[in-house]
Amino acid sequence: MKGIVFTEFLDLVENKFGLEMVDTIVSNADLPSNGIYTSIGTYSFSEMLSLLVNLSQETGIAIDELLLVYGEHFFTVVENSYSSFLREFTDPIEMLASIENHIHVEVRKIYPDAELPTFNVLEKTENTLIMIYKSSRSMHCFGLGLMNKTFEYFNAEATILVEKIKEDGTEVKFSIQRNG
Repeated sequence: MKGIVFTEFLDLVENKFGLEMVDTIVSNADLPSNGIYTSIGTYSFSEMLSLLVNLSQETGIAIDELLLVYGEHFFTVVENSYSSFLREFTDPIEMLASIENHIHVEVRKIYPDAELPTFNVLEKTENTLIMIYKSSRSMHCFGLGLMNKTFEYFNAEATILVEKIKEDGTEVKFSIQRNG
């Protein structure tokens, strides 16, 4: 997992819960990196999982809810660092439908060893999008947060239904309906 995912996560934790919470969740985890990350480094997903579990235990907030908020936060990273990329799109449905064949292609140019989820588009119309998310990491709520902010970025609203195809969250169906 790319280091930027870790550095931004710890920044979010510090902003929401304080530096002491960052120290607590890092100290309570047995991390090979000792909680020292660079944005361009690569780290084991098990470290992110340990940090999430510890934060959930400390705050009483479910991991999926933490991932949702983190996904929403991470969109601001994309917006600030890759705004020219976002300007390639004029519509949230078009942008989300291009995750697999355009967005992830561009991400791999920047981070060639990134392990990304797959998004298979089952159905797309002007106002609807149905996609299947697959990832061994079960971070679909992170993706949901990014999707929420995508619609906000385009000044649009949507209802996004999440249906777990596999109970462990490694395969999820997103049904998106633009509102209005």
